Amino acid sequence: MGPYFGAHMPAGGGLERVFERIRSVDGESLQLFTRNQRQWLAKPVEDAESDRFRAALAEWGRPAERMASHASYLINLASPKDELWGKSVAALAEEAARCVKLGVPYVVLHPGAHTGSGAEAGVERVAAGLDKVLEAAPEGVAVLLENTAGQGSALGSTPRELGAIIATSRCSERLGICLDTAHAFAAGYDLRAAEGLEGLLAEVREHVGLERLRFVHANDSLREMGSNKDRHAHIGEGEIGLEGFGLLVNHPALDGLPVVLETPKDEDLEDDRRGIAALRSLLRTRPEGR
Repeated sequence: MGPYFGAHMPAGGGLERVFERIRSVDGESLQLFTRNQRQWLAKPVEDAESDRFRAALAEWGRPAERMASHASYLINLASPKDELWGKSVAALAEEAARCVKLGVPYVVLHPGAHTGSGAEAGVERVAAGLDKVLEAAPEGVAVLLENTAGQGSALGSTPRELGAIIATSRCSERLGICLDTAHAFAAGYDLRAAEGLEGLLAEVREHVGLERLRFVHANDSLREMGSNKDRHAHIGEGEIGLEGFGLLVNHPALDGLPVVLETPKDEDLEDDRRGIAALRSLLRTRPEGR
């Protein structure tokens, strides 16, 4: 089967425009921001906006499960500061409500940074925040915890840490993970070699469960392995390289998963078109009728 390749699409001019843009780059999956990701407040999704979005999704003709929203970068559920934690919970709850109204099944979330309180306390804090959101959120949306590059006190650079958050939550049935290749490489997983990829997936299998892997961010890395620096590059133009992505896209663990680019983007989206084509060219067998 193979993965379904796509990209993060800009939503300027109306959320529904992500679908015309993903079609223009021959994408089969997509990610979007449903709001300005660098502001705390956003207007609620209006009925007319939701109707346009759902109609455009139907016209695109792909299953909704190939689509995710990325939560605001401001959210930090691991924070020991009550005010920031409370604002983060409220912002994630709002994002979950927006996704339910739009029909977006997944919210991708960076777990957050404990800022000195310690990883164990951070894990407890994230799980408590997720429970507060998900126990109040309508059915129809799940949160996907994204692995991180290991920078500073950020949680989630290993599947063990992501798994600890999921295991601590009372709402684990509504939690999964999103695997980012540049972050994994920066955290020390050598995705240039089959052994490195297998090692990472073995940790996912042990600590999270491969069935919880729902989304993949395909990003090459500007920085060297183990740098703990989150710097994305175009596919084949970074330290992971085409050979590493060839191993990734042909691995059976990614069969049927959405794999989206978060690489540098030009105005006419030609960079995304080239990136998707590069990933697709690495498949040993090109699936038909997708």
